Amino acid sequence: MRDGEGRPLRLLPWTNDNGDPCYLSSDSEGSRLSRLADGLEVALLASAEDVLVRAKPLLADERAGARELRFAGLRLAEALQDAVRIATSRGARLPRA
Repeated sequence: MRDGEGRPLRLLPWTNDNGDPCYLSSDSEGSRLSRLADGLEVALLASAEDVLVRAKPLLADERAGARELRFAGLRLAEALQDAVRIATSRGARLPRA
């Protein structure tokens, strides 16, 4: 996606109230909003790593109940969704060859 001047828009790591993606048009990668998005991406990836570390033993536990497994699955899906959004955003900002 590009702005009116043809510059690429940055996919932000959050959505609007309707769940639609949010984009940033900025000349500076160091803008205040860019730095906020960078910080949130770091926090989301750290959270995803924590979810993964905690879910692995639960998923391997044959005694885990359906409620626990469903909860872990939902958290893993949320973490994966965040990671895919971040990867998409970062990939779109790579220099074109």
